[in-house]
Amino acid sequence: MKPVIAIIGRPNVGKSALFNKIIGRRVSIVEDTPGVTRDRIYAEGDWRNKPFILIDTGGIEPDSKDEILSQMRRQANTAVDLADVIVFVADLKTGITATDAEVASMLIKSGKPLVLAVNKVDKPGENPPEFYEFYNLGIEPVAVSALQGLGIGDLLDEIYSHLEHAWDEEEEDEAIHVAVIGRPNAGKSSLVNQVLGENRVIVSNIPGTTRDAIDTRFERDGQSYVFIDTAGIRRKAKVDEAIERYSVMRAFSAVERADVCLLMIDGDEGVGEQDAKIIGYAHEKGKASIIVVNKWDKIEKETNTMRNMKIKVQEHLSFMPYAPIEFISAKTGARVERLFPLIQEVVQQNNMRVTTGALNDIINEATLKVQPPSDKGKRLKIYYGTQVSTKPPTFVIFVNDKQLAHFSYIRYLENQIRSAFEMKGTPVRFIIREKNTSKTGRYK
Repeated sequence: MKPVIAIIGRPNVGKSALFNKIIGRRVSIVEDTPGVTRDRIYAEGDWRNKPFILIDTGGIEPDSKDEILSQMRRQANTAVDLADVIVFVADLKTGITATDAEVASMLIKSGKPLVLAVNKVDKPGENPPEFYEFYNLGIEPVAVSALQGLGIGDLLDEIYSHLEHAWDEEEEDEAIHVAVIGRPNAGKSSLVNQVLGENRVIVSNIPGTTRDAIDTRFERDGQSYVFIDTAGIRRKAKVDEAIERYSVMRAFSAVERADVCLLMIDGDEGVGEQDAKIIGYAHEKGKASIIVVNKWDKIEKETNTMRNMKIKVQEHLSFMPYAPIEFISAKTGARVERLFPLIQEVVQQNNMRVTTGALNDIINEATLKVQPPSDKGKRLKIYYGTQVSTKPPTFVIFVNDKQLAHFSYIRYLENQIRSAFEMKGTPVRFIIREKNTSKTGRYK
């Protein structure tokens, strides 16, 4: 198992910048605005060929009664409970504050191994005199500069001194990565919390509460999952804040590293233009996808209510008729359990391999049913097809003339292949190649 290291501290001391520097890539949003990192952010890193999981947290304000800040405090406390080592970050430039003293006292009482990182020591060499006042917090301080990258190795060495026996040789099972995407306030975080049975992600009725893509690993019925809760994606015209722009980029990045995308749609509002853009991105990336209509408990039911909603969803998302549609209530948990067998099914379909023989049997049968198109006396001839990759299933079709391979006929072939092999929840790609007229007989 990888040991867990949690970064804790009051707002705006440089926790996220330190997190990014340790991980070696931009994972947490970094902005000179207190409260930017609201939830626990997880990432994997390694030092001296030994891996670890690092958690970034929202800044702790011990006495705040603000709804978001109080939830940030609870999230930080949860990170402390999960951690094998806690890195407490303080700011050299502001010195020790009353909040620092309170947080230090809280962390010492936790009994967990502690490392104090005094950030913003930006000049190499001898530490400035004000650095030594941090000994008053009762924790051995380490001078670092997240901005300059100074002292990071010393900090990690100090952390690892508390993790001597933390690593074992067992490897983690392969997990299915599920990106939960959608517009703000569609219920993405509520779904993750419902699945986990804990307040893993901050839930609020304030749109835009989740600003980062947050990974959560868990196991259900012997299968490991990583659920990625993403920030709601707004229309570009409404994305004014730099922080919000980062969040949109992070959501798209979450789609890229996911095996399955769950598009959360607010059942009250139906499918919007932005929903189509969000799931369209997943379609372009070849991801297995499921449409999840949330808040179904709030909808007044009549005869064929669900059927009519399905028709509306399919009309708006006509470019991906392969995506199954499920109706749930993330708040009550109704029908949520139906998502898991569906997730496993669409992953299998996204990874499907069709033998060349079986594929060509379907193609030959399809061409007998509907003759290939022709133009100016020349007819499309399909020599054969073969599958070249998965995620999504991708087929190369060899023909006599690419210009004759009209989109409509390729779509017809796709429908015939889907009918034979189902391929539920996954896009299908086709690459058309034609025979070269040269003596080599190669295809181009």
